[in-house]
Amino acid sequence: MRVERLTYNKIKIFLTFDDLKERGISKDEIWQDIPKVHQLFRDMMTEADDEVGFKADGPIAVEVFALPAQGMVVIVTKGHNEYELEDDYDEDYIEMQVTMDESDEIFYEFSSFEDVISLAKRLQPLAIAGGILYSFENRFYLKFDEQDFHHLELDTLIALLAEFGSSSTITSYRVMEYGKELMNADAISMVNKHFN
Repeated sequence: MRVERLTYNKIKIFLTFDDLKERGISKDEIWQDIPKVHQLFRDMMTEADDEVGFKADGPIAVEVFALPAQGMVVIVTKGHNEYELEDDYDEDYIEMQVTMDESDEIFYEFSSFEDVISLAKRLQPLAIAGGILYSFENRFYLKFDEQDFHHLELDTLIALLAEFGSSSTITSYRVMEYGKELMNADAISMVNKHFN
């Protein structure tokens, strides 16, 4: 679990599937209203308070984005409570509005271009040629959409990506906005053509 403060009243929590597995929660159960998911949320809020001083009191909005390979991104935003100044305000009370979304993109981070070249070489025999390649803050990012690997098992692709890189804890939108697009289509094919 990784916590990052975005603004004064907003944080981002990145949960890997290993984080969920450690707590005995499956990918499907995260969407259910069950006690172990409630406990996970309490753990996230405790860690957010410990790490970045974010106290989840009063009304909060929670957005959950599931990334098929990486895990989940949870955005928690504190709202303004009109009753905050009243003496009888119950500090244990949390009002929530939850939004959940799922993404079909695979977004992986690589520490060097050599790792991208090695990955491209391994993906070539599997007829994977797509992907978009980005550079951001001295790291490289590969983004795949479902049509880039439709003929291959998702678990097989994830295993190969994990061999050379790691699932990105920052969103593809941030990299697209602030990073540099190096190859806008068929990145694996282009890397193999020019470097392998």
